[in-house]
Amino acid sequence: MSRVGKLPIILPDGVKVNILPDNIEFEGPKGKLSSPLFAGLKAELENNELTLRRSNDSKKQRSFHGLSRSLAYNASAGVSEGFSKKLEIVGVGYRAKLDKGKLELSLGYSKPKVYKIPAGIEIVLEKPTLITVSGIDKQQVGQVSEEIRSLRKPDPYKLKGIRYVGERLVKKERKAVVASV
Repeated sequence: MSRVGKLPIILPDGVKVNILPDNIEFEGPKGKLSSPLFAGLKAELENNELTLRRSNDSKKQRSFHGLSRSLAYNASAGVSEGFSKKLEIVGVGYRAKLDKGKLELSLGYSKPKVYKIPAGIEIVLEKPTLITVSGIDKQQVGQVSEEIRSLRKPDPYKLKGIRYVGERLVKKERKAVVASV
């Protein structure tokens, strides 16, 4: 059996589950999400625990078993608590500003970069250099965070740019010039 797939999902308080033939719907205080249920898998709800069972032990079924369980767990955690990622902007004159559903980033280019905030995502600026991206869908929070980070990835020489809080960067030494004799 799949090590991940066989683990039961203990549902947090206030989360309601609706099991359909092809997906599982979760509804909680933060919103509503659905998780896919692949062919050959069955979901069972007992005593506030959700377990997934597979029909056979083929390689495809085993891989989908763990994937379905992980997606269902993330959906249940998202509707109860939500997910967030923090980004920090490092560099002289680099800063962010929120304006009517858009994030405006001054990153050393001639014009500021404008990022349109998608539905279901909330962006909070704690400081002009600290961005918090939050939402109920873990995949969407990670995708938006990476899109914002890709506007100015950290430079390996001066370490300027947008990075995750706590991200460890390796600084490169400057390029040495070889003098010819």
